[in-house]
Amino acid sequence: MKLAPRDQNSFFAKPPADCCAVLIYGTDAMRVALKREALLKSLLGENAETEMRLMRHSASELRKDPALLQDGLKAKGFFEGPRAVFIEDATETVAKIILDGLAAWSHGDATIVITAGALKPTSSLRKTFEGHKSAYAVAIYDNPPTRAEIEAELTQAGLRQLPPDAMAYLADLAKILEPGDFRQTLQKIALYKFQENSPLSAHDIAACAPVSNEADLDDLIQVVAEGKPAQIGPTMSRLQSQGMQPVTLVIGLTRHFRTLYTVACDSGGVANGIGKLRPPVFGPRRDQIQRQAGQWGAARLQQALTLLTDLDLQLRSANQTAPAMALVERAIIRMSMMAKR
Repeated sequence: MKLAPRDQNSFFAKPPADCCAVLIYGTDAMRVALKREALLKSLLGENAETEMRLMRHSASELRKDPALLQDGLKAKGFFEGPRAVFIEDATETVAKIILDGLAAWSHGDATIVITAGALKPTSSLRKTFEGHKSAYAVAIYDNPPTRAEIEAELTQAGLRQLPPDAMAYLADLAKILEPGDFRQTLQKIALYKFQENSPLSAHDIAACAPVSNEADLDDLIQVVAEGKPAQIGPTMSRLQSQGMQPVTLVIGLTRHFRTLYTVACDSGGVANGIGKLRPPVFGPRRDQIQRQAGQWGAARLQQALTLLTDLDLQLRSANQTAPAMALVERAIIRMSMMAKR
């Protein structure tokens, strides 16, 4: 069964009683690992590992000994309670072993939990789980956490009844930090406010937040493509503190805007153009590219690509003396303002 993103929070908090197996997959290993951790905690409780109710196997171990999965499904331990067999980093090389185990599953067996990287729609693992009545396929996209996910993390960290300004600050922080870093920051804030009854303030959050928030090149690309010039400065500062080179920024922006231009120029329209992209794009990123291509239009995208080409030539020129990062920032601010025309 294919699980929709809107149903994921409730699913991981309380999996259905008839759930026999769960496949969690996505490009971000940290996001996948956090969802897997939440699922196993909901399924098995706190002490499953020490009570030997959880068996862990890597894909390579399963490939060497295919019987591990079905033996784990049927094995009975000394402790009462639900059991699970967890297969980590599964690929198509172990798909048949996993699907054989799924076919052999019967009521009372351990739940099968599988994590994987990006899986194509043609993947036998993904297709089987999406079409199964009591097995679930969960795609984890690289999106900022929703408000419900942030509130769940806050509750887990013991932070409740936050003032609106503090909640807004944390929501902004969640968009900047990686999921694991955000969780650690919340735990740090909880310790900072331990046995203190005063409301959480923006000052408290700033005191516990990482000094240099990690930023990704994609963050800057989306800020420019969405037409948000006010966010360019802070995002570029974080990228610069991580050692990102100006030419790398220009190359990344050029690649994204060429994709938008290709989609916008299709004679059949934007919806038809995005279907011709190779490699294909799926999920929220597909919707994002389609929306941005329609918003910019072919003419403005051509202007943006011309600006990026001139900027690239200027940065590579032997006679260039102006600060490279300042040139990039000025150019992409102009680009982001073009999106709103």
